[in-house]
Amino acid sequence: MTSPTPQQPQQTPGAQQPEHPTEPADVPQQAPASPAPQEPEPYEETRIERAIGRGFRYATGRALAPYQTALIRIGFSATWLLFLLREWPHRAVLYGPDSPWSLDMARRLLGGNHAFSVLPWSDGRGWFEGVYLLAIVAAALLMLGWRTRTMSVLFMVGVISLQNRSIFIGDGGDNVIHLMSMYLVLTRCGQVWSLDARRAKRAADGADGAASRDLPGVILWAVLGLALAVAQVGGNYGLSWFDNGPFPHIGWSLVLWGLWATHGLWWAVLRYAPGEPRVVLDTVAKLAHNGALLVIMVEVCLIYATAGWYKIQGSRWQDGTAVYFPMHLDYFSPWPALSELLGGNGVMIMLITYGTVIVQVAFPFTLSNRRLKNVLLVVMICEHLSIAILLGLPFFSLAMITADAVFLPTNFLTWLSARLSGLRERLFSRGGPARPAGDDPDTRTEHSGGGHTLVG
Repeated sequence: MTSPTPQQPQQTPGAQQPEHPTEPADVPQQAPASPAPQEPEPYEETRIERAIGRGFRYATGRALAPYQTALIRIGFSATWLLFLLREWPHRAVLYGPDSPWSLDMARRLLGGNHAFSVLPWSDGRGWFEGVYLLAIVAAALLMLGWRTRTMSVLFMVGVISLQNRSIFIGDGGDNVIHLMSMYLVLTRCGQVWSLDARRAKRAADGADGAASRDLPGVILWAVLGLALAVAQVGGNYGLSWFDNGPFPHIGWSLVLWGLWATHGLWWAVLRYAPGEPRVVLDTVAKLAHNGALLVIMVEVCLIYATAGWYKIQGSRWQDGTAVYFPMHLDYFSPWPALSELLGGNGVMIMLITYGTVIVQVAFPFTLSNRRLKNVLLVVMICEHLSIAILLGLPFFSLAMITADAVFLPTNFLTWLSARLSGLRERLFSRGGPARPAGDDPDTRTEHSGGGHTLVG
């Protein structure tokens, strides 16, 4: 039996035929074509994100204040060097075996306050003489800027070893040198005004083909690593890994070995991996430099702020007579006639007393005003010079003037560098044409960008 043939629908007269025949109902309809994907709208950074980005680029883009950190390096190393040379005849009484503060007493004190010193490692006089001589050599080489990364570590070890041996004979200047010696380790203080900068310039000009090998640096690094290993194996005092160090849960062994390994890694990356690893290490080094520079500036502000506010609480500073008394002490009167001349003028005593307090309290609040900051900076430097002359405290004054140098204007330091370079050219050119002072390449570095900052 056959199926009936389906009847076709009749067309209504005048009706229009569809362009396409109607598809059966059981045939699925084709999905309409999806529209073309639209490009995502560009992401707009918020104000906070832009500020964070600018801050990160500022902190890692370049090592800030190369001239200020170089001046700090020269100033503190020269101050410590001059002090060690002046006390050379008395070194055994101050820090050595002839000291009233015996080595056994020093060991018990160091065991209680957990300070670090290499002098307790041996009772022999030869060991003390070697440490004292090493401190002198390290200070001299750091001042000249020879192997500043290595010399800054040896300078730090020499300073804290001698000062922690006899902590009762120091003054405020010694405390400043003690702190700054540790901060200098983290700074790139040899960018200018150093033998390292001169060697780097010669290597960049192609005048020193052996600069990439750096054989003296490799030998120095190996010798210091061997010496540290011998001291570590011998179980000497203070060489712990995670206790009694400069930071919580970080011992001096970890710090010294970390610095030694970092110096070796830096040399290896510069020689064998000049690409991305070098960029990463350079960024970390710039970040450490700028962080240490910030700590130095904050430290100087704290010194003046605490000193000024402490003076305000004293009755002699309140009535304006505090400066009178040290000027009439024989111990602090290297020039009795000059001290008597100033100390006999009541108005001058009052002005110096109140002026000292005002300058010390106001200085941290003037950093945002560059001109006012520079004026107070000159006043404070003059104040320390007067302390050196009138009270006979040259090393304290040199230490504080060097600490103040972190805020000196960059324009002034570059101008000074150009003048000194021009003078050097005229003295040592041997009849050749002198290079214009403003065109001295030693006064220009890739890190001395424009703009004004806290230190400039």
